[in-house]
Amino acid sequence: MQVIPAIDLRGGCCVRLRQGDYGQETVFGDDPAAMAARWEADGATRIHLVDLDGAKAGRPINVEAVRAILERVNVPCQLGGGVRDEATISTWLDAGLERVIVGTQALKDPPWFRAMIARFPGRLVLGLDARDGRVATEGWLDVSSVEAGALAEQFDDSALAAVIYTDIACDGMLEGPNVAATEALAHRLKTPVIASGGVGTLDDLEALAKLPIAGCIVGRALYDGRFSLHSARERAGDHS
Repeated sequence: MQVIPAIDLRGGCCVRLRQGDYGQETVFGDDPAAMAARWEADGATRIHLVDLDGAKAGRPINVEAVRAILERVNVPCQLGGGVRDEATISTWLDAGLERVIVGTQALKDPPWFRAMIARFPGRLVLGLDARDGRVATEGWLDVSSVEAGALAEQFDDSALAAVIYTDIACDGMLEGPNVAATEALAHRLKTPVIASGGVGTLDDLEALAKLPIAGCIVGRALYDGRFSLHSARERAGDHS
């Protein structure tokens, strides 16, 4: 299982939110590119970027910070937050991102997202953020009536690169991921699943590594120094 460190961007800084709450923010640094270089030096083979301002605004906001990261590191990076149209997808991919994550617009317009997957095969990821099993959008500010797994299944026969599953209740809490929901989704889909949210210990990583998933995104636990990226990769059996 690949361990993917996260860099959440807000106001050009590296931050983490608790349960997606913009009012519960911790700032971890004002130089995202240096943070990305640190994770690369520590062994990261992919980095996960989130434009938190973009997710809220519905358009890219932390553009300069992302470009600085892409200029600084050689490992592939993926980004989500505020990706709502084809022009944004094209711009980000042209800028050097390996993959672009779409959440809100996939829920609002599934036919459009299917067309985008066909246009950019293997380059798009479905960001599946759930609260009580239902899909949340607009930077987690809105919760829909759509069941998370049902949305993912709509794109399971396509050239979708992966599905990132986040249980919002777990995110930033360090109390453990929703292993049961992650496992259920992984068995339900053919598309690779990446877990996100809640990892606080190496035991959490070990539990996830036993599931048929492709990777796990880790944020606050790394920033808080609960374990190193090296030990996380070791425990997860990450040989990528």
